[in-house]
Amino acid sequence: MKKVITYGTYDLLHQGHINLLRRAKALGDYLIVGVTNDNFDRERGKLNVRNNVLERVEAVKATGLADQIIIEDYVGQKIDDIQKYDVDIFAIGSDWEGKFDYLNEYCKVVYLPRTEGISSTMLREDLQEDIKVGVVGVGRIAERFVPESEFVSYVKVYGVFDIDNHKACDFADRHGIVNIYQSYEEMLEHVDAVYVATPHLSHYELTKKALELKKHVLCETPLVLNGQQAKELYHLAEDNEVVLMEANKTAHSPAFNHLITMIKSGAIGDVVDVSASESKLWGDKFTREIDPEEAGGSMYEMGSYPLLPILKLMGIGYTNINFYSKMQDGIDIYTRGVVRYPHGVCSFQLGMGVKTEGNLVIAGTKGYAYVPSPWWLTDYYEFRFEDQNQNKKFFYKWDGAGLRYEIQEFISCIFNHRFSTARLRRRESIAMAEIMQLFGERKNFMEI
Repeated sequence: MKKVITYGTYDLLHQGHINLLRRAKALGDYLIVGVTNDNFDRERGKLNVRNNVLERVEAVKATGLADQIIIEDYVGQKIDDIQKYDVDIFAIGSDWEGKFDYLNEYCKVVYLPRTEGISSTMLREDLQEDIKVGVVGVGRIAERFVPESEFVSYVKVYGVFDIDNHKACDFADRHGIVNIYQSYEEMLEHVDAVYVATPHLSHYELTKKALELKKHVLCETPLVLNGQQAKELYHLAEDNEVVLMEANKTAHSPAFNHLITMIKSGAIGDVVDVSASESKLWGDKFTREIDPEEAGGSMYEMGSYPLLPILKLMGIGYTNINFYSKMQDGIDIYTRGVVRYPHGVCSFQLGMGVKTEGNLVIAGTKGYAYVPSPWWLTDYYEFRFEDQNQNKKFFYKWDGAGLRYEIQEFISCIFNHRFSTARLRRRESIAMAEIMQLFGERKNFMEI
């Protein structure tokens, strides 16, 4: 049997793609199609926002031309795949002429003619307009948002609003933003979506107001500190057919998503324990993050990050949660949480005046996953086993400040009318808010 392999993004699958697949199929008896992962194809300088990898896989599958579909995740995978699947012919479009000649060492390389007059780029230009995004709040996170948005197609930071107009003007001047609004209501009249980067306690009102006007919302984490408010906001978004997404950048990082997928596939067996830590020593005593009047403290400021792997891997059906906190000047400068499940136990450590190792360890019945500090910005993790010869290391690129990945998913959800993202599901976001509420109400709480 003669095996053929070909690769592509297959974004906005069109007749040109289908013709190419047919030509590749005709070269042999068995066609393997590699679909590039969402964050692997960076050659265009912009992250894909139209179809995510699962949607592109389904589109290729629907053609009926592929005998097998695989995901392309990393540089050098083509050589690995050719050897792994015992491939006879590597086929690719003629616009790559000469670029893959090095593969002749492993199999025959064939450059196929492309269909003239049609391409994904042309379709994108015809089908999409920029999403006008308004930035609400001009703090340190918003400073990262604007340059990160430039790496995502079809995002236009259209305007900015802050209760301090002087800060808004300075922010706009630094980032080349033309529109500076005197009120939030005025900005909502002119944008398609808002990025809410204000202090925690303002998230609920600002998000609700935007959703009521049918504007898409990307809100910084934690979305809210109350479970009922979170449910209300997600229901409101669904009723108005707009996207509401919590901007937890770790949830959208390539390495973290790959880690979760691998573990859920059984790579380390059944998960029985997740332990995550994060800490930061704040030098400035007058920042919002350590102000009790602004919902400062370790749990509110950082809690959503270690809760993420716990909820992703163990689910929202925990049976009990206990908090142990060291308090100072009205905030928790250290909190340890213990979360019990029917078949496991998890823990997290947070510090804003206590320093701890910021790693993530996930224990399973076959082995464990180790993600070194800072795990929430990870580009690398390991699977470790009793037999050290079976240990595996995984490397993924983490670009810039990492906000581009959450922006990419947000815009993709808007274009594809997906009102929830699998990277941080609504139920998980709501569970985070409920846990924040339990902490705020001092349920199962002990001061140490």
